[in-house]
Amino acid sequence: MSTDTRPGPAPAPTGTPVTTPKPVVQPGDRIFAGSATAAGVLILLVLAGVAAFLLIEAVPALVAPAADIPGGQGLVAYIMPLVFGTLLAAVIALLIATPLAVAVALFITHYAPRRVAQTFGYLIDLLAAVPSIVYGLWGIAVLGPASLGLMTWLQDNLGFVPLFAGPVSTTGRTMLVVGLTLAVMILPIITAVAREVFLQTPRLHEEAALALGATRWEMIRMAVLPFGRSGIISGAMLGLGRALGETMAVAIILSVSGGITFNLISSANPSTIAANIALDFPESTGLDVNTLIASGLVLFFITLAVNSLARFIINRRREFSGAN
Repeated sequence: MSTDTRPGPAPAPTGTPVTTPKPVVQPGDRIFAGSATAAGVLILLVLAGVAAFLLIEAVPALVAPAADIPGGQGLVAYIMPLVFGTLLAAVIALLIATPLAVAVALFITHYAPRRVAQTFGYLIDLLAAVPSIVYGLWGIAVLGPASLGLMTWLQDNLGFVPLFAGPVSTTGRTMLVVGLTLAVMILPIITAVAREVFLQTPRLHEEAALALGATRWEMIRMAVLPFGRSGIISGAMLGLGRALGETMAVAIILSVSGGITFNLISSANPSTIAANIALDFPESTGLDVNTLIASGLVLFFITLAVNSLARFIINRRREFSGAN
C-alpha cells in the first residue's frame, strides 16, 4: 500500500470572492439586439410622426370659425355623429363576433376531430384574406335584402326598444347590416388569437380538472377560459381596431343621413369617421380637408385609447403563467 505524499492544490484564501467568467457575447447577438431595439424605436417614431402630421393639419379646422366648418355648426357638431356611428358599428360587431369566435375556437381546439379541426381552421383563416370591398358588396347585395324579414320581426315584436323602433329600411342598408358585416370581417382575427391561446393551456390544468370528475365543459370553464382570458381580450381588441377603421364595407352598405340615433333598422344612420373620409376626401379642398384630417385625428386617439385600455385590462387579469 503506497501513500501519495505530493502536495495538493493550495486552498483559496478565506474571503476571496469567487469570480465567474462573463458570458461571451456573439456578434449575432449584438446584431439581433440592435435590430430589435431599432425596430422598436422606429415604430415609436412613426407613431409620433403620424400623430404630429394629423395634429398640424388639423389645426386650421380647430381654430376656424364654426360657420366655416361643413354644416355650419362647428367642428364638434360635425365630428360627434361620426364618432357615434364609428363606435356604434364597432360595438355591434364586437358583441356579435366575440362570443361566436370563442365558441369556434373552443370547437376547433377541444371538440372537433383533428382533421375536421384543421379544415375548419383553414376556412376560418381564409375569411381574413377576403378584401373588405367584397364584404361590402356581399353586405349590400345579399345580407341586406336577406335581413329585411328579421328587421321587420324586430320592429313588430321589439319596437318598444329604441334600437328597433323602425320604420324598417326597404333597402337593408342599415347600421344593423353594417354591424353584422363587420362581425364577419373581424371573426377570423378573434378566432385565431383565441385558438392559439386555448392551445397553450397547460395540460396539467386540464388533466387535473378531468381527474377531479369535471366534464369537458366544466374543465373548459375552470381551466381553459380563465387561462385564455387575456388572449380573448387581446383578440377582441384587435378585432375592435379593425372594425373602428373599416372604410369600404361601411361606405358601400350604409345609407347615411347624419345625426345621432340608436335606431339600427331604419334608413336614418350616422356615418363613420373612416367611411366619411373615404367618401368626401376626393372632392374636398381647403378647410374641408383640414376638417376631415381633424376627424382622422379623433379616430387615431380613439384607437390609441382602446389599445391602452386593452393593455391595462390584460395586465390586471394576468392570473396564470402557464408554467405551473
